[in-house]
Amino acid sequence: MEVNQILETIRMVEEENLDIRTITMGISLLDCMDEDIDRSCEKIYRKIITKAANLVAVGEAIELEYGIPIINKRISVTPIGIVAAASKADAKDCVKFAKILDKAAKKVGVNFIGGYSALVEKGFTAGDLALIESIPEALAQTDFVCSSVNIGSTKAGINMDAVKLMGEVIKETAAKSDMGCAKLVVFANAVEDNPFMAGAFHGVGEADCVINVGVSGPGVVKRALEKVKGESFDIVAETVKKTAFKITRMGQMVGKIASERLGVPFGIVDLSLAPTPAVGDSVAQILEEMGLESVGTHGTTAALALLNDAVKKGGVMACNHVGGLSGAFIPVSEDAGMIQAAEQGYLNIEKLEAMTAICSVGLDMIAIPGDTPASTIAAMIADEAAIGVVNHKTTAVRVIPANQLKVGDTIEFGGLLGSAPVMKVNSASSDVFIQRGGRIPAPIHSFKN
Repeated sequence: MEVNQILETIRMVEEENLDIRTITMGISLLDCMDEDIDRSCEKIYRKIITKAANLVAVGEAIELEYGIPIINKRISVTPIGIVAAASKADAKDCVKFAKILDKAAKKVGVNFIGGYSALVEKGFTAGDLALIESIPEALAQTDFVCSSVNIGSTKAGINMDAVKLMGEVIKETAAKSDMGCAKLVVFANAVEDNPFMAGAFHGVGEADCVINVGVSGPGVVKRALEKVKGESFDIVAETVKKTAFKITRMGQMVGKIASERLGVPFGIVDLSLAPTPAVGDSVAQILEEMGLESVGTHGTTAALALLNDAVKKGGVMACNHVGGLSGAFIPVSEDAGMIQAAEQGYLNIEKLEAMTAICSVGLDMIAIPGDTPASTIAAMIADEAAIGVVNHKTTAVRVIPANQLKVGDTIEFGGLLGSAPVMKVNSASSDVFIQRGGRIPAPIHSFKN
């Protein structure tokens, strides 16, 4: 029995693209706040390089010992908008924080550092506003820093002033750097223990330092479904559930080993099925395996609902502490099946929006024409936020205005970020709607007390 399980895991790794997508160390910077910004930066640098000194080495040792690829080692930190408030930092000063995070990330050798973030679902502090205004410059001047802004929640409603501002920030970020927008995400109902980039930050309710794990494994799920062709959806759901259990078990094991060796508490396993551009590692192809000719056709949302639910049911049985986003990701540029469907015209932004009512995250890694107005981008954010706020779930927008490119052209990002066809955006204006500002009130079901 044990031999069979070992062989099964080896097959999953070698043939089905099974991997641990990320080990993310969350580090609190609350004790690094200081009136003097340079002193604060020095404290931040010292704390990160001390806490994460062995993170990459431990991750690589686990890979070698157990034969399980760990693709990324990452760090998330306390939202810098909070830290910046103590220093009374302006936008120019905030860039110093971004640069010190980048320097620390390079020193310890991680792939990304997240937490250049602001939480403004109900309003702005001076630190939040300064940080948001600094995002385009900060992302242009750094390599590994990821940024996120939470503009809405089920409890608070949607901050439409922040939505308007983020539409402008995304446009400015795209103008300043080619990769900046790939490292910037706008959330509703952002979670405090997310290990995935670009939206990871270390919440104020978390411990001083924790290890969170993000699993992957779309290829494993697809291969499992190939064995139940023509069977009922009952069998499909059961198959996905059992497969998610195995994947999550592995994630929990890796997380516990990493936490023991680093002397840091184990936080959560994020159950998300995170695809890559590699052939056979696609969420879209799982949906197609259920019987759809192409992702994006009628039935896609129903197939995604089954997948998402079954992954969660299987995962929670395998791990005591599940968190993060936990579901299926549908980034266009990072999923070979999504890219193909978009290129063939089967997948559009409107269909993706419908899918985000079900999946983890939202409109993710979507290339749009470079001349798309800031108000249209803001309106896309507002739509996604509304879906998240009303449905008690995390939604987000990570779109890339592709400068000098038009619908049908392709933009290349490279690596895990892949490539994406530039998708058509509705040309009717949302400008007057966005200019209203204020707050869209929280839904009635938010009042639970």
